[in-house]
Amino acid sequence: MMAAGGYQEIVLTGVHLGSYGHDFGSQNGLRDLVKALLEATDIPRIRLSSLEPWDLSDTFFQLWENPRLCRHLHLPLQSGCDATLKRMRRNTSQQNFQKLVESARAQIPGLGLSTDLIVGFPGEDEDEFAESFAFTEAMNFMKIHVFPYSRREGTPAARMKGHVDKVMAKNRLRQIQELSDDGGRRFAQQYIGQTLPVLWEQIRGASEEGFWHAGLTDNYIRVELKYPDNLTNTIILTRLIALSENSVTGELSEKRSQM
Repeated sequence: MMAAGGYQEIVLTGVHLGSYGHDFGSQNGLRDLVKALLEATDIPRIRLSSLEPWDLSDTFFQLWENPRLCRHLHLPLQSGCDATLKRMRRNTSQQNFQKLVESARAQIPGLGLSTDLIVGFPGEDEDEFAESFAFTEAMNFMKIHVFPYSRREGTPAARMKGHVDKVMAKNRLRQIQELSDDGGRRFAQQYIGQTLPVLWEQIRGASEEGFWHAGLTDNYIRVELKYPDNLTNTIILTRLIALSENSVTGELSEKRSQM
């Protein structure tokens, strides 16, 4: 199915996207917006960008009964330690975040889940980092965007005690990055041999054998393949055949109709 204007996917994005409509008194503003887009458009894919976990309710995930919603959620955690989260003034906890993730995965089979994490926040000692690492590992994210804390003058955090040594923060970042890489490989591995619709987004190179295409499954697995024709802006059933360094190698299915 081709969408109006030829667009195959739209991404809803914004600062505090999950609170859309709250300023108008609607606690379900984002859910209502997504429902309206699904009903009023024929765009094959709708993807949501980063959502603060405290903005979502269990009923929100019922929207994914419609297969046009991409099975990927980015829920920023920032730390897997409750004490650190409290100092960050993050309105969540291990218990609340885990409950939300379990509900999302139960209602969205094949969900790809990613997050943001900050290491080296003031006061994060070895015990707090170990707790954060263990919880993050248990959540089994397919991607973790990890950043070292960066001191910014004038902020409450800059005045806190216990600033973490930069070398130590860099080591913690490396550990989380390795955890992210492992999670990405595990998530992709379970789809090797399966056929999924891939939106081919760009050509990364070319040779005499054809164009080197890159695209995404709806649950955010990056796929690459070589093909003689330009596939850009098409959604095609693709068999995932092998893990590569930063993506999955695919081949077009014999049944190539768009999804």
